Amino acid sequence: MEMKHVEGGVCAAKGFKAWGAFGGLGDPKADKDDMALVLSECPGAAAAVYTSNKVKAAHILVDKKHLENGVAQAMLCNSVNANTCNADGEERAIANAELVAKETGISAEDVIVTSTGVIGKPMPGEPFEKGIPELVKGLSADGGDKAAHAIMTTDTLDKQTAVTFMAGGKECTLGGMAKGSGMIHINMGTMLCFMTTDCAITAQMLQRALDFEVKDSFNQVSIDGDTSTNDTLSIIANGMAGNSVINGEGEDFDNFKAALHEVSVTFAKKIAGDGEGCTKLIEAHVVNAPTKDTARLISKNIICSSLFKAAMFGNDANWGRVLCAIGYTPADFETDDIDVTISSAKGSVDVCDGSASMPFDEEKALEILKEDEVTVDVDINDGESEAYAWGCDLTYDYVKINGEYRS
Repeated sequence: MEMKHVEGGVCAAKGFKAWGAFGGLGDPKADKDDMALVLSECPGAAAAVYTSNKVKAAHILVDKKHLENGVAQAMLCNSVNANTCNADGEERAIANAELVAKETGISAEDVIVTSTGVIGKPMPGEPFEKGIPELVKGLSADGGDKAAHAIMTTDTLDKQTAVTFMAGGKECTLGGMAKGSGMIHINMGTMLCFMTTDCAITAQMLQRALDFEVKDSFNQVSIDGDTSTNDTLSIIANGMAGNSVINGEGEDFDNFKAALHEVSVTFAKKIAGDGEGCTKLIEAHVVNAPTKDTARLISKNIICSSLFKAAMFGNDANWGRVLCAIGYTPADFETDDIDVTISSAKGSVDVCDGSASMPFDEEKALEILKEDEVTVDVDINDGESEAYAWGCDLTYDYVKINGEYRS
């Protein structure tokens, strides 16, 4: 399928506008916007997936009710405050949706509300009464950058992407913005992702595509092993590309899923590569596992290993830590013929053959590991399935950032 990356992020698709504004949820003198709004010109089909954490942010409870009819028109997000474990959390989330409705003229039930930031911190209403009118006033088809910066917390860079694809003979666009840097061990259903598309597709098929996709992208990301209380991936499809509505399986749905996968993997890598305090993105690629689920588990176990992550920070080709992480993966497979290769822009080097040590050039390995993107290829030699997972190294700065998070 022909697909290309384009600029615009969450505003790349037809009929979407966005903006970011400062409400003052934290330091009243802060110089960073703390809330963002995305609005579609018309209501669209909508779907979402959420964290598997039993403790859930208030917005998740509200959004599940709002999306029961599979329709949404706006997405509101604030940073600084997670609105989690607050006695009046749901009331606050509903009030924020009503403020958006009042300023835009849309239905409050068509607003997806999300929050990210410190857990257990009371959420005041005044910042939203100040910020939401500014958001609506500023809404622009060029407002994606402004919105993407507003939802950042400990992120060091904004995360945006968009692609075009064909469906029903029409060019469609799917784009979005995301945030996430720490408390990242995504198990969908403090990563937030907002996607928009002008493709015409039913809410049921949107939900099916999301549920299928997250298994191979977002759920394969881990920075620190902590699954956030707030993880949410939401999407609105307003149909303005003019294609025939995708309401079942077929080529058009396959094209949509391919575009969704491209956008999702792009975000997965951006989030993993921006892990708190990290110096490099690590990709674990597992091949020839007995099943797809086993390949997923093995690859994620590797990038979750604290010892392996520490070795990557030290640029140490300690392949034994890879085998160790593989060995305690909760799945059935053989471990007597595993091969491991590490690679980067500087080349590749085989470090393990048949689950045993082998001679390799340590200086070459060091050169490879010094790059800011490193891949660990693992051949299980016990099947035909493969999977990817993405993580980062574990650094001194991770502890510093999280030790000072509330201060």
